[in-house]
Amino acid sequence: MTSEDGHGVAGDGSATIRVLLAEDQSMVREALAALLGLEPDIEVVAQVARGDEVLAAARAHDVDVALLDIEMPGCTGIEAAAELHAARPESKIVVLTTFGRPGYLRSAMESGADAFLVKDAPAAQLAEAVRKVLAGERVIDPTLAAAALAEGANPLTDREREVLRAAAGGATNAELADALHLSPGTVRNYLSTAIQKLAVRNRAEAVRTARDKGWL
Repeated sequence: MTSEDGHGVAGDGSATIRVLLAEDQSMVREALAALLGLEPDIEVVAQVARGDEVLAAARAHDVDVALLDIEMPGCTGIEAAAELHAARPESKIVVLTTFGRPGYLRSAMESGADAFLVKDAPAAQLAEAVRKVLAGERVIDPTLAAAALAEGANPLTDREREVLRAAAGGATNAELADALHLSPGTVRNYLSTAIQKLAVRNRAEAVRTARDKGWL
């Protein structure tokens, strides 16, 4: 059954919730789609494997709720969430993570996410989160919320994060300076400050620590 606006209609006469799944692992994506498809009021209308395909798919399929994995090619789920929220604020966003990194929660909420859950949450819990965000509620995994509060805010500035992300590939300071349009001395200063803030010994440890905490 479909309503006049083209949306499906559940068995009780209510509109079906149109869901987009963004997940780069096909087996995980298909399993989530199958589980959500068992819900009478939820229909998975689009699936993508890249973060940079989210907005186009959301527009093409007029999705109500987008479920976004964090780790995807093209762009991260958090970056995709920010883009989708800016372009289609009527679409609700649920961010899913495999790793319970506290910094991810803060970044996801700042990007416009309405819910933040671990990927292996029970299907019933995920379906309920979809319904709740569509009703205007926020849903956050309580364990992740507690960890985020305990961890505190990300101490790195946007520029320090940018330099650390660029440094992750092992580029020299001169190469980083060229890629980021900065002087080598400025790059050294940003890396040194980040290392001090994270209380580590070198930039490799700084990258690893910032990633583990979800701050990159």
